[in-house]
Amino acid sequence: MQKPTNKNATENAKKLLEYLCEISGQAIITGQHTQTNAMEEIEYIKEKTGRVPKLRGFELLAYSPNINYDDASEECLKEIYENRGTLDTAMKWAEKSDGILTFSFHWYSPLGGRDKSFYTEHTDFDARRVLTEGTPEREAFFHDMDAIAKLLKPFCEKDIPILWRTFHESDGTWFWWGAKGPEVAKELYKLMYDHYTNAHHLDNLLWVWNCRLPEGYPGDDYVDVISVDIYLEKYLETDYKSEYESLIKNTTKNKVAALAEVGYMPDIKMLEKSRIPWAYYMTWSKEFCIGEAYNSVDKLKEMYQSSYAITE
Repeated sequence: MQKPTNKNATENAKKLLEYLCEISGQAIITGQHTQTNAMEEIEYIKEKTGRVPKLRGFELLAYSPNINYDDASEECLKEIYENRGTLDTAMKWAEKSDGILTFSFHWYSPLGGRDKSFYTEHTDFDARRVLTEGTPEREAFFHDMDAIAKLLKPFCEKDIPILWRTFHESDGTWFWWGAKGPEVAKELYKLMYDHYTNAHHLDNLLWVWNCRLPEGYPGDDYVDVISVDIYLEKYLETDYKSEYESLIKNTTKNKVAALAEVGYMPDIKMLEKSRIPWAYYMTWSKEFCIGEAYNSVDKLKEMYQSSYAITE
């Protein structure tokens, strides 16, 4: 049975990882990202299927300490305002349910930037300079990390485990943390792991790595869950078998695996037959869930009413 990489992991963090390992290949945990306090995606799923996901994803972008409000588009500001207070919503839900929390962080660049500065195109922040002692970039990076750590601390104090997926999609260059290559993102992740584990003692975090390139893997000592984000160009009935095989080949066979973000849900009937050991999947928010542009109501019902799918 896999143990958390953090030797001081809380009891509930240990139990969650054990649970993920136990169900892998036996069932799949249903998951849904939600960006707003209204969690309209959850209400939509409940309305259509009569059930709700076991895992919920919450977004921390509005908590970024370096948001440039003076040079932000209406779209950017709308997203920020919609995301405000999501940690309070996550806490309330976690305290009243037996569900699973996962956090995404579209981190506005710690220094400089405009508009949605988590995107590379909106900032000249050079992540490589974080790795050099004494640089303004490193100082800003640690400042932001400390600010977010304070917000995560109440979850730790209550021993509410979090699947912490940070520096995601570093196999691409669209986010500033991946703009200089996966090797740099890997080192940023290790810096955060060490700082959050040894300085802030956020022992409730399970560390989810989200890059499918071998040169980007931080190593088994830093990772609890390997994961991948998949957005197919068009619908395909799939259990994402080839993506699973590629992921474990390029990272490790020693960790539980997850579909951290998908546009199209995996096909539950195929999964039940193939038993590809995805512990959980998480459909992205808004139009990826609501309406039938991506996932049809029939497919939602098929997923949420299947005996192979774990709901809340």
